[in-house]
Amino acid sequence: MRVTTVFNRVLGVDGASVVGVASTDGVTVLTLRRRAKLHRCPCGVRVSGRYDRSVRRWRHLDACGAMVWLEAEVARIWCPDCQRVRTEQVPWARPNARHSRVFEDTVAWLATRMDKTSVAELMRCSWEAVDRIVAQVVVEHLDDSRLDHLVRIGVDEISYLRGHRYLTVVVDHDRGRVVWVGQGHGVDTLTAFYQELGYLRCKKLRAVTMDGSRAYISATQQMAPKAVICFDPFHVIQWTNEALDAAFRSSAIPTVKAQMKQRRTNGPWRQARFALRAGRQKLTAEHKKLLKIIRSEREDLHQVYLLKEELRDLFQIIDPSQAKAYLTAWIQRAGRSDSPAFRQLAQKIYRHADGIIAAVELGLSNSRSEGINTKIRVIQRRGYGHPKAQSLATMIYLCCSGIQVSLPTQR
Repeated sequence: MRVTTVFNRVLGVDGASVVGVASTDGVTVLTLRRRAKLHRCPCGVRVSGRYDRSVRRWRHLDACGAMVWLEAEVARIWCPDCQRVRTEQVPWARPNARHSRVFEDTVAWLATRMDKTSVAELMRCSWEAVDRIVAQVVVEHLDDSRLDHLVRIGVDEISYLRGHRYLTVVVDHDRGRVVWVGQGHGVDTLTAFYQELGYLRCKKLRAVTMDGSRAYISATQQMAPKAVICFDPFHVIQWTNEALDAAFRSSAIPTVKAQMKQRRTNGPWRQARFALRAGRQKLTAEHKKLLKIIRSEREDLHQVYLLKEELRDLFQIIDPSQAKAYLTAWIQRAGRSDSPAFRQLAQKIYRHADGIIAAVELGLSNSRSEGINTKIRVIQRRGYGHPKAQSLATMIYLCCSGIQVSLPTQR
């Protein structure tokens, strides 16, 4: 059996046959001959004529410890649709690529599970090559259809560098996938998403969950006025805990303060703070005892703690049909509180009441977005950070948007 026959059967290069083999110093070069008679433009048009031709090489998967290169003649053609001269597309590689499609798919699959430095070392290529390959694979798989049939979306931000560098991530609640990533977290960033979504698809949006950012509210009201804005319950409780912290700091607790002076530690303060902030189901016997002490010594602090628990009940046990009346009564009680922090919180809740009630009635939260953010943090830690926003955005699309990349052995 000839060597070329062996490589044809083992490699199975798409649309070509191996007609020559050369091996020197651990490098194997396979000469290919295309089977198709017509030349194919990257846009899909096939033509018969050509301007000229040249020899080009593509890096392929290693074989028996040797680096493998594919070599073939490539023609330049005139494309009637593009109205310009273009280099023909070969079936075994993506347009303008210097690696075979199989090599790139393997790199992309590994990038979803390893850091790029390790992938580069394993595949014997540069980190920059891995970064470009991931971008090419994402561009090929990511099309405009991902923005179709969006009804309920979640919008959240995530930091990627120190110095307040953020990405805005848009998640489809129904499919649990990332559909858009943009640099920044202002009005212009989210407006760019709505512009890409288009007028007709914006009209189909029914609900948008967010964390109460004024920028996100403004962009949504302007570009998708028919969508109901829902404020994430987690962030609402976070506002309440911040007000509770302010009330706690301004309140003197003799027992706790005396313990802190004697032991010179913030342990008692942490225990008291956790007992006040945590939900009832997380409290231990020690925490409940501490709450009794706070109730007996600082009734004002215990009252704001009860207000916090009542607001938490809105999202857990209150019937959605009674949410509006319940929240209205809560705002009135908080507005009469002795704590300035809770009076300010009552005003803030009043301004966001419609979005809070909508979240309760529709049963929506930013849990999808928070789950995606956790995956993004894993991507960041696995890659030891990303120097550019576009690099991280590409990895988010690769790992969290539903892109399926198969290994050559899985086909």
